[in-house]
Formats: sequence, structure tokens, C-alpha cells
Amino acid sequence: MPMPWTYRHSEKEFKSFLKDAKDRMGHVMESDNMTYTAVDGVLQCFRRRLTPPQVIAFGDVIPSTLRAMLVYNWRVDAVPLPFGSRAEMIREVQSVRKEHNITPLNVIEATAYALWRHCNHRDLERVLAQIGPEAVTFWHVAGVSPRDLEQRII
Repeated sequence: MPMPWTYRHSEKEFKSFLKDAKDRMGHVMESDNMTYTAVDGVLQCFRRRLTPPQVIAFGDVIPSTLRAMLVYNWRVDAVPLPFGSRAEMIREVQSVRKEHNITPLNVIEATAYALWRHCNHRDLERVLAQIGPEAVTFWHVAGVSPRDLEQRII
């Protein structure tokens, strides 16, 4: 079996993902480091609401560097939190590395936008549906044409 594309080209894939997220977050994100912090916060926020099998299933369908970020410093014995309102979860994302975080209010939507553009939609939709409607809502990008969310060829 050939090496999966996401492993062979992980740096190229991650840079493309960060560019999409950064562009979507707007002018407040001046560097890849700021964008990384924002995306990391979104992944941590989502992970806190999942069981270990759900985290693994989600990680299996996202790009390899995001998968690594998803499980970094993960406490697998933590009790999953309930999904909150979008505003509550944005505040949670903004609390990650508070001294270095200028995450915008569209952080979850911008990260979701970039994620859809870098994932196989069939696989991502299947996993989110298995996790539940809250997961589907968390990663939903409102007001964007499905054509703009198509998986990119990079």
C-alpha cells in the first residue's frame, strides 16, 4: 500500500489548511502562530465533548497534523462535557493560552470552513452523524455555498 497522501504531504496540507482558516478569520490573525492557537482551541473545545472512540473516529477523517493536534495532551479519562451554545464554546476557545490569544468571534466557523475544504466530505459527514447532531452543528458552516466548501486539491 502506498503511503497515505496526508502523511507524505502533511506540511503542505497543514499550510494550506492554516491559510484557509487564517483568511476566513480575517485581518486579526497576523501570523500562522495566531491561527494555530485559534485552531488548537477549537479542536480542544470539540474534543472535550467526545468519548475516546469518538475522538479516534473524528481523528481518522481529518488531516494528519490536525489529528496530531487533536490528541496532543489529551486526557483520555476526562468525562465528556455537554455541548454549549456557540457563544459559550467560542469563549472556551478564546481561553486557550489567554495571554497570546486574540481569537476572533468567527473562530469555530472559520476552522470548520477550512476543515471541510481539506477533508473527504462523505467520511466527515458519516463520523459527525455518528457522534450526534451537536457535532454536526459544531462543524456546520452557515451561509457558504457547498461549492466553496468542496475538498481542495492542493
